[in-house]
Amino acid sequence: MTPVTSRAPLEGASVRRTDSSAQTSRWSALAVLCAGQLMVILDGTIVNVALPSIQQDIGFSSSGLAWVVNAYLVPFGGLLLLSGRLGDLIGRKRVFITGLIVFTAASLLCGVSQNPGMLLTSRFVQGIGGAVTSAVTLGMVVTLFPLPKERAKAIGVYSFVQSAGGSMGLLAGGALTQTISWHWIFFVNVPIGIVAALLAGRVLASERGVGLDKGTDVIGALLITSALMLGVYTIVETADYGWTSVHTTSFGAAALALLLAFVARQTKATRPLLPLRVFRSRNVSMAMGIQALMVAGMFSFQFLCVLYLQKVLRFDEVHTGLGIFPVSVAIGALSLGIAPKLIARFGPRAVLLPGLSLITAGLAALSRVPAGGSYLVDVLPALLPLGIGFGLAMPSLATLAMSAATPQDSGIASGMFNTMQQIGSAFGLAVLSTLATSHTAALLGSGASTASALTGGYQLAFRIGSGLVAIALLLAATLPRSPAAAPRPAAEKKPVAENAAR
Repeated sequence: MTPVTSRAPLEGASVRRTDSSAQTSRWSALAVLCAGQLMVILDGTIVNVALPSIQQDIGFSSSGLAWVVNAYLVPFGGLLLLSGRLGDLIGRKRVFITGLIVFTAASLLCGVSQNPGMLLTSRFVQGIGGAVTSAVTLGMVVTLFPLPKERAKAIGVYSFVQSAGGSMGLLAGGALTQTISWHWIFFVNVPIGIVAALLAGRVLASERGVGLDKGTDVIGALLITSALMLGVYTIVETADYGWTSVHTTSFGAAALALLLAFVARQTKATRPLLPLRVFRSRNVSMAMGIQALMVAGMFSFQFLCVLYLQKVLRFDEVHTGLGIFPVSVAIGALSLGIAPKLIARFGPRAVLLPGLSLITAGLAALSRVPAGGSYLVDVLPALLPLGIGFGLAMPSLATLAMSAATPQDSGIASGMFNTMQQIGSAFGLAVLSTLATSHTAALLGSGASTASALTGGYQLAFRIGSGLVAIALLLAATLPRSPAAAPRPAAEKKPVAENAAR
């Protein structure tokens, strides 16, 4: 009797230590994944505030300067889907670390660039590394946290990184450019990338993947990668060629033809690159479309609100970053704390609807900013609902988008989610900036002052952005009602007690 009695507490303590160790390991892995993702997301906006310094330092033309951004966006948007599927086939840990290494090395090359050619080439490689890293991150998060309550918290952390990283990039880019030089917006990635890659090798669980023989659709890979890269290229070039030009229509038609050929290929391929069963869930399909519309609308804030602060209110780079920072704070407060609890209690649809409503209202409020506006009176009251709304909507969409993903398909589902975000952002930037520019030119032609004309252009873009998110809200209202997350079984709640009893 005595050995049995004395052994039970020891066994219970062992289980307790094992369970605690597993918990710590999972959250450590999430921290590494989010560090890598944050580095990639920051790069999407940290460059924007440094563009004037880059142009002056290494001699970019006005048209060539846009390709400091576009050279990154084209491979990033084009390779997300393929990278996500590769994660399923050869192992997501391997793909994630490879992406970090490529991104970090390319960042170093960007930082030491002394001419436009070298910088653009390095940015292209950086876009490849960013796509490979980002494509598998959400899939790994979902796999790490299978229980609904923990998954909601983990997706909240991931969504915060996705949502707030852009605002943080504006602040970091302005500070680094003003205090040191534009080179450091790239150099800062190097130590972060090295540490993240080393830690990823230690804390991420190794996995073999399902094997290349389960999905080596080379023709499909070529079709979808070509379609996405050509599509993103077409969208970003509309600023120079216009939407109805021969260049835009011909390249757009070619991208669409490649995409249709890819879909046809997937219906017949023995080992499809993108199993179409991923889209059988209405929640998943709708979440992808809603996300593209939401991100497209939000770009009227992420890009044009920055221009309003700088060109109309005359903020410098650092003050612009500080002006946008309340959005990051609001997103963090919602996505890290409140949204996961609400999603676990009421379901993602119930949380998504008020989130999209707040974003719509925030953009509508920005559409009324005057030329002689005040940040505290006119801008800040609009930014707070945007931050709160995005903090609610992003975790909800990520939960819906991954709701039907199996462990074998989580990489491709993650890649699709990020691809729709990139397509939405590229489309939103191209459409809204074009409309703002053309309306500003018309106002200047009619005799308006520069500040009034610029403000009028931004107001139009904010109205269009609000309309896009309103459409997303209408689509979200048609989603089936999602039940609250099921409570954890008793066996999951008290593993220590049960094991100790045994």
